[in-house]
Amino acid sequence: MQRILIDTDPGVDDAYAIILAMRSPELHVAAITTVCGNVPVNQGTQNLLTILGLLDLDEFPAFAQGEAAPLVKPLVTAAHVHGDDGLGNTSHLRNTDGGPLYPPADTDLASISGVDLILEMAERYPDELIIVALGPLTNLAKAIRKDAAKMRKVRKIIMMGGVFEEYGNVTTTAEFNTFVDPHAAQEVFQFGVPVQIVPLDATHQVVLTRDRLHAELENRADKVSRFLWDATQACMEFYRQHVGFWGFHIHDALPVAMLTHPDYFESVDAYVQVETVGDLTSGVMVADLRPERQHSNPNAQVCVTVAADAFLDHFFERLR
Repeated sequence: MQRILIDTDPGVDDAYAIILAMRSPELHVAAITTVCGNVPVNQGTQNLLTILGLLDLDEFPAFAQGEAAPLVKPLVTAAHVHGDDGLGNTSHLRNTDGGPLYPPADTDLASISGVDLILEMAERYPDELIIVALGPLTNLAKAIRKDAAKMRKVRKIIMMGGVFEEYGNVTTTAEFNTFVDPHAAQEVFQFGVPVQIVPLDATHQVVLTRDRLHAELENRADKVSRFLWDATQACMEFYRQHVGFWGFHIHDALPVAMLTHPDYFESVDAYVQVETVGDLTSGVMVADLRPERQHSNPNAQVCVTVAADAFLDHFFERLR
């Protein structure tokens, strides 16, 4: 069993990823930390409690609230995609008695910061802990700055972020997570802990259409299925208007599946850097992914292809 810490900015695709991780017997979710990104970190922490509240857990992972602002840049959020609350405005939905349709989990936030929880887990599980980073890498960079020796005990970091050979989803050239905190991403890549990257180049290969989601969930009345349907509607409407199809890319679930089903994914070694100062290119990941141009000292593995149908079938099988 692989022991993981999830570092997340809970939006809709983060919810898919957390649910998948919690329902993967190959994984033990030891801890979860929140970070600013899709929503401000306070809202993200509330969203995490909502997601955990869906799962009827006997025991909750340790979880803590992390950084509220990127290292250098002012925070940019994605409420226009994920809804005002980051979860498709599901916080506004009510039961007949007036209570929230999706109440938060009855568990307490850790008394330490997200950065300190990351360091505590790294020290507790040396050379074993895998960090699954689903948002900007601010918490990880702050942890490296605070105690590099403990962070060197992390087995590897697997992250969703960046884009190489496609257009970005914030600017023409940049993906959201690296655009929000490019300085943090650059510090993490230069640190030396093994990094696996699942960029937009891979996540865009997996298209969850509205029809597929409806077909999978229409005969299911359980709380998780109902939530995924409700939470995803705002995102799918955004995609219909601005991306060109009625559906959604569930970006953040792919790094989780890469841990449990690596045969679905193909990656290449690369030396990755992040642009931190360009007016037009802030947050751009730079690497030469051509096999004949491989760097002699790579710092990352970059996912280039994914078996999209197999991945979606796997996700919905785990949901069942």
